[in-house]
Amino acid sequence: MTSVRLVRSSQLSSVAEYAYASAVSLSAERLIFAAGACPLDAEGNTVAVGDVAGQAKQVMDNLDVALREAGATLRDVLKTTVYVASAKQDDLVVAWEVVRARFGDHDAPSTLLGVAALGYDDQLVEVEAVAAV
Repeated sequence: MTSVRLVRSSQLSSVAEYAYASAVSLSAERLIFAAGACPLDAEGNTVAVGDVAGQAKQVMDNLDVALREAGATLRDVLKTTVYVASAKQDDLVVAWEVVRARFGDHDAPSTLLGVAALGYDDQLVEVEAVAAV
């Protein structure tokens, strides 16, 4: 059972597809800070070169693995930050739709950013997360 409680407000717009805050009970045993998940395969190659949605899918697969290895799931996530190497809002939306779909009804708070560049060759998407278990 997760110790994460998503916080919504009737005083803020419902346009955002995520909760505006999250809270964790003091009984949580651990906080997990996941490094930015990247669109790399097991050999370290960037996948889906030029494909924002394809990279976002790989990023979420990798984030899921990292969280599971740390003893958490996507449902334990308190907050994410989604980075997209693009100045085009459409590219940000494409990445967000993949990330959002992967979380299902666990719509943890998130920040979505367009950035100039990311760390690996041909990398377009990265997602970091904080979870509590």
